Amino acid sequence: MTAELGQRLKSVRKRRALTQKELAELSGLSVQRIRQLEQLEHQGVRLGTLRKLAVALRVRTSVLQPGGSTDTEHASPATEELWDGVRRALVAPLATVRDEDELASSDEVEASYMALMPLVDEHRYRDIAAVLPALLADAETLEGHEGRAVRARLLNLTAWLLVQNRQFDIAAMTIEQSIDVAPERGIAVGAVNAGVWSYLRQGDLDSARELAVKWADDIEPRFSTATPSQLALWGRLWLYVANVAVRDNAPGANADALALARAAAVRVGREVLYDGANPNRPFGPITVAQITAECAVITEQPGQTLAIADSLPTSIVAPTSAPRLRHRLDVANAHTQLRQWPEAIGTLKEIHSVAPEWLAQQRYARDILGTVVTERRTLTEDMRELADFVNLEF
Repeated sequence: MTAELGQRLKSVRKRRALTQKELAELSGLSVQRIRQLEQLEHQGVRLGTLRKLAVALRVRTSVLQPGGSTDTEHASPATEELWDGVRRALVAPLATVRDEDELASSDEVEASYMALMPLVDEHRYRDIAAVLPALLADAETLEGHEGRAVRARLLNLTAWLLVQNRQFDIAAMTIEQSIDVAPERGIAVGAVNAGVWSYLRQGDLDSARELAVKWADDIEPRFSTATPSQLALWGRLWLYVANVAVRDNAPGANADALALARAAAVRVGREVLYDGANPNRPFGPITVAQITAECAVITEQPGQTLAIADSLPTSIVAPTSAPRLRHRLDVANAHTQLRQWPEAIGTLKEIHSVAPEWLAQQRYARDILGTVVTERRTLTEDMRELADFVNLEF
């Protein structure tokens, strides 16, 4: 991937008749950075950097990432240890043979699954990781349509949690298990959404787009008769396509995907949960607006992001919902782009106060704080504490 990137970047630059200095000026990167990339004197390249180069060179970002993923950041040793029991339960769920009268019923597993939701809502990963292995073992024995549906929803939730905590390899296996065991496509597509998000979080744009478009085509609903859940599942996939397109420097594809998702959201008319009872998987007009704001900040239109944020109601979506938390990071980034440091730090402090375990897993938060630390002449105590909390390297 490294050698291919250097060769591809140099080739595209020459085709555009640009010098390294001219490309640096157009992309906002330094000449030294351009030279390092072309001469392979670098350890890794972030997706945001590739997008800046793609915009300057008038190509898609994916043209510059022939090896696929560029942004994979695996979990810290502490996070790996936290989820070790869950990984073991997924790999060898039947290590202990139990008598038939010890097996849990579908209703019992469903009740335990629902009991997890307050913990999921508050992103209490330590508490979830402590109880999830036994629940996965119970679900492994479920049979029949109802049992498979319960097990698939639990696997969907587990996959989402693993992606959230950057356990990408075991998450991929869990997603495959969920799709395989799901008795109907409406349940399987919840796992597909986790899969698309996993690819996107790792910077693998081609794989994310291919998976999202394939399933969006497969489950395309008839608007006149579709249920809110069916529309939400389909619309959420198109939001992921929009996420991919804006990062891939494909504004037309981004606009088309947002338009399709917006049409579904208008038809639904409100925020609904598209993956069981998981409070972090909503879809509706607010979710579409949040993704629109995300696209704006990625294209360095912070004013539009802040305008959308100001227009959204605050009482409908829970403050700990993952999409809302991600949206607040976009708001913090918009303030950072405008060099509004107190507002950016204030937004990060707000997130920290309601979802500290979630914030600790966000590379995006480290990127925002990294910019603040670099640009500010001096740091406040709040800035230093937040940088330490998210493990921002020096």
